Amino acid sequence: MSEVTVQGELQIPTGETDNSAVFWTMGSYYGLVVLVVFVLIPARCGESCGGRDGRAGEAGAPGRDGYQGAKGEKGEAAVKFQGPVDEAALRRLKGEAGRRGEQGTMGPKGYRGHLGAPGLPGEPGRPGPEGKGIGHGGQGAPMARSAFSAIRTINTYPAVGRVITYQNTVVNTPEGDNKDFNAATGQFTCRVPGVYYFTFNSVAKVSMCVDIASEALVNKLGFCDYNKNTEQVLSGGVVLQLTAGQKVWLESFRDQQKDNERRDNQEKQTIFSGFLLFASPE
Repeated sequence: MSEVTVQGELQIPTGETDNSAVFWTMGSYYGLVVLVVFVLIPARCGESCGGRDGRAGEAGAPGRDGYQGAKGEKGEAAVKFQGPVDEAALRRLKGEAGRRGEQGTMGPKGYRGHLGAPGLPGEPGRPGPEGKGIGHGGQGAPMARSAFSAIRTINTYPAVGRVITYQNTVVNTPEGDNKDFNAATGQFTCRVPGVYYFTFNSVAKVSMCVDIASEALVNKLGFCDYNKNTEQVLSGGVVLQLTAGQKVWLESFRDQQKDNERRDNQEKQTIFSGFLLFASPE
């Protein structure tokens, strides 16, 4: 076996031909040549081989918000100013007005205030329409009147179950002989239909019981007062709707009086009165 020396660098054995060894030797040689070319080219180009600067790239999309930072440390306490306060300076340092707060709940009702001063008198009103007469000759119909007041002055006790009669008449309408109240019979006879008020007062030294009776009443109205003092006062009253011809009167009745009281002849007085409140419409 013999060896072949190439330029004193690589020895290849002779006598046996190996294609792979030859290929490897040639490849190494050409690789060395290429390396020398790449090393020498930059040294020769210098600045004339440099490229131009490229244009600026487009702006990228905005990035996402970062995480919230950690809470800072507590600051030092403010130093209180000693001396006079400049209000104008404080007003200049006033912050912006905050937003309007929500409406609060209604509080409790307050105490009633004092009565205010009376107002000024109002202006007089306009005159009303002219009235119209309902009677003959443009004159209004005369107002109906009916009233009486009679006094019983005798000292005997009124007979039980009998109409009380009177010795003195103070008022008795109308004028003339045809009066509404008859003192001798003790009865009032309705002449003007309407609403009437009747009342009585009795003074005695013994117990008394008196009924207000009328054809307009279903039951009589009884009033009693029993003697506990020296003078005994009894009173009663009623309002009645009467039609023409109906009568009203007083009469005595027995309840709890003692027998000796009904025989009493001491001083007594009974006043019976009545009058028309308003006439019934025709």
